[in-house]
Amino acid sequence: MSARRCGLVAVLGAANAGKSTLVNRLTGVKVSIVTPKAQTTRFRVRGIALQGDSQIVLVDTPGIFQPRRRLDKAMMQAAWAALLDADTIVMAFDAHRKDLDPHSEKILKTLEDLNRQAIVILNKVDLVAKPRLIPLAETFAARGAVSDVFMVSAEKGDGVDDLRHRLATAIPEGPWLFPEDEASDLSARLLAAEITREKLFLNLHEEIPYGLTVETEGWEPFRDGSVKIDQSISVARDGHRGIAIGRGGRTIAAVRRQAQRELGEMLDRKVHLFLTVKVDPRWSEDPTHLRLLGLELPGR
Repeated sequence: MSARRCGLVAVLGAANAGKSTLVNRLTGVKVSIVTPKAQTTRFRVRGIALQGDSQIVLVDTPGIFQPRRRLDKAMMQAAWAALLDADTIVMAFDAHRKDLDPHSEKILKTLEDLNRQAIVILNKVDLVAKPRLIPLAETFAARGAVSDVFMVSAEKGDGVDDLRHRLATAIPEGPWLFPEDEASDLSARLLAAEITREKLFLNLHEEIPYGLTVETEGWEPFRDGSVKIDQSISVARDGHRGIAIGRGGRTIAAVRRQAQRELGEMLDRKVHLFLTVKVDPRWSEDPTHLRLLGLELPGR
């Protein structure tokens, strides 16, 4: 019988490289929310994938970008910390790009400075002509900070099995950290809040989704097996509250309907979801709320 393996695999990359989709595909369940908008992921999310005797603990991180707000800096702090803590590093790259972007270059340079190597994932290859992929793969393979290059479509699942097998051998020997049937270390309350935040991202536009947060404040199970979930949505400005609610309450009703449906499927029970929208200009400066997400505000 082969020895068990277990290790942390940090998944880094520029915004919109498809990191969350990749983590969800590797684990086989939704553990991280996904939207077409950049910087959807705000904190480190751990998804747990099994391959033979290996337990691969994938750490989905916020996309690397140039931070402006203190919240942005906290997100970047979490992403870089994941790199330092990881046994194995995966760098996702959008294969649509012809050249390295500054944020991906920064990741590679940081790895070189730390004398670390990453497994590079050229993602979204189903949307790119094959002849274009070869020079891109060669560019990465020539870097000292790159140990392997995989061509993957996280959306379609192409190449993901090969990647999972590679990660299973890349992590060190050791006891498993989580039960065999656990897919994520997120609490049900936090995952429920993330599902609602995802629907808000999908239904709202411009900068508004980046200026809000969702918190699960109540979770009441009933005798018939259903559950009542109360969530508050905090927006940064009074004008954003009206937009989040929508004319005649249509927007918030659509968000509630979509989130309630997905939560019901996820929890395998009937869900009664109640949403409240409030204005809190300083929610992104609230250390208690951010600590729930595993974020620490840096100094000014």
